[in-house]
Amino acid sequence: MYDYDKAVSRNIGWVTEQEQALLRNKRVAIAGMGGVGGRHAMTLARLGVGRFCLSDFDDFEVHNFNRQDGAYISTVGRSKLEVMTERVRDVNPEADIREYPEGVNASNVDQFLDGVDIYVDGLDFFAMDARRLVFGKCEEKGIPVVTAAPLGMGCAFLAFLPGKMSFEDYFCFEGLSEKDQLIRFLIGLAPTMWQRHYLVDRSSADFDAKKGPSMPMAVDLCAGIAGINVLKILLGRGDVICAPRGLHVDGYLNRYKITYRWLGNKNPLQLVSFMIAKKILG
Repeated sequence: MYDYDKAVSRNIGWVTEQEQALLRNKRVAIAGMGGVGGRHAMTLARLGVGRFCLSDFDDFEVHNFNRQDGAYISTVGRSKLEVMTERVRDVNPEADIREYPEGVNASNVDQFLDGVDIYVDGLDFFAMDARRLVFGKCEEKGIPVVTAAPLGMGCAFLAFLPGKMSFEDYFCFEGLSEKDQLIRFLIGLAPTMWQRHYLVDRSSADFDAKKGPSMPMAVDLCAGIAGINVLKILLGRGDVICAPRGLHVDGYLNRYKITYRWLGNKNPLQLVSFMIAKKILG
């Protein structure tokens, strides 16, 4: 019943048949099957990517309903990884999926990234140790990385490509407390800080409790922007904005900007933004 060529036939025109065949044999790693991670997996499965490495150790809960692709009454209490693997295979029964139900850690990160063509970040915003581990390994192995953060009702996109500015050089985390790392991560993702203009309840952004507000439209924007850049990187065509440049799109404010922070978070403008964000976040 399943026919790969028919399933992806409407892609042809925007990609060639030869490019589609390349996508079928590419392997994408995604750590985190929650908000953006689950949506990335589904977007790329529908694009026709045929091989995945997926990880998550968490289960679906009711508070995931506002934004997470696999969150339904029928999946409450079920493994996010298990549910999203089923959904990817429901789109492509032939998909080659390596699963990591324990999440990604120092003991399995090399296996998780083995043979991977690109890593797409789907980790929780607050999972800084895991994120630094995976991004560092990607740099070591020459694996391109894209991350798209759902901030407010927009998307803050960054790419880290082999031979270009690294994740650590851009964000400058060394020697900082966990909370200061998170604030630097936030302002590095979105130097414009546009989303702060319409945050109507600041108490909802609680870095000490490691929680913040989220919106489904932002997750969808992220999946689209990340998916386009994954396509460009995997097929070697089109301009990819990479660090120290980034892309911020805000649907609520009807704004779009290519950001540029030479020296990353060591840029004088970023140091000022850090102080402002730290004050706002208490």
